[in-house]
Amino acid sequence: MTNAHQASNRTEAPSRLLTRYGPWAVVTGASDGIGRAFASELARAGVNLVLVARRGGVLTEVARDLEARFSVETAVVAADLASPAGVDEVVERTRSLDVGLLVASAGFGTSGPFVGASLSEELGMIDVNCRAVAALSHHFAGRFVQQGRGGIVLMSSLVAFQGVPRAANYAATKAYVQALAEGLRLELAPRGVDVVASAPGPVLSGFGSRADMVMASGTTPEVVARQTLDALGRRGTVRPGWLSKLLEASLALLPRWGRARMMGIVMGGMTAHHR
Repeated sequence: MTNAHQASNRTEAPSRLLTRYGPWAVVTGASDGIGRAFASELARAGVNLVLVARRGGVLTEVARDLEARFSVETAVVAADLASPAGVDEVVERTRSLDVGLLVASAGFGTSGPFVGASLSEELGMIDVNCRAVAALSHHFAGRFVQQGRGGIVLMSSLVAFQGVPRAANYAATKAYVQALAEGLRLELAPRGVDVVASAPGPVLSGFGSRADMVMASGTTPEVVARQTLDALGRRGTVRPGWLSKLLEASLALLPRWGRARMMGIVMGGMTAHHR
């Protein structure tokens, strides 16, 4: 299903994002949370949007809201990125569009002891957080290299930089994303493509409920989106929000094993209700 609204004539100067990356961006996980915040920030900058998530009805409402508020064009792609068919759907639906930016914000987490977890859910998380990110990054990076411009936003996390007890597999998926972003940034920069890893700490969105974590405080999705897009093309890794920076600073002097133990204490508090 596609919703389109012809953008009105703009009298203001084009935004940095529009000038640098072109008229269309793909945002996965766009139905709520961080993905929806990215979509809003990009629409505010005048960038047309391909909105991707599983819930087509919710995406349609998001698309209508963005069209009405910002006079951008939108395309809705209801796809489950846990399956190769979902990734293929995104690729096919965007072939005719001048896409210059990929925001791969779809993902989810789990919490609790790995041994007691559902294996199918843990493997599904790898599919969404890693396999789909790799497949979409590979496809769009190839397109961006051919056109000589583009940007890729990958969602890392504070947990990406050490093992995390009670979120062991989730942290491992984010470590993959962080390493992928760091490598791609150096590979693609000489070819005109920017890559940034966004590594927030706790974010006040639907993520905590899905992961069954209790978060006492956190950064807002809007701050994550705004500061990440501002860093794209300027930095390799961004830690959006004051809390992310504070937590990173508190861990910085610890050896890796110490960071893992400290994160285990933090996760123990966030998952204490499991007991």
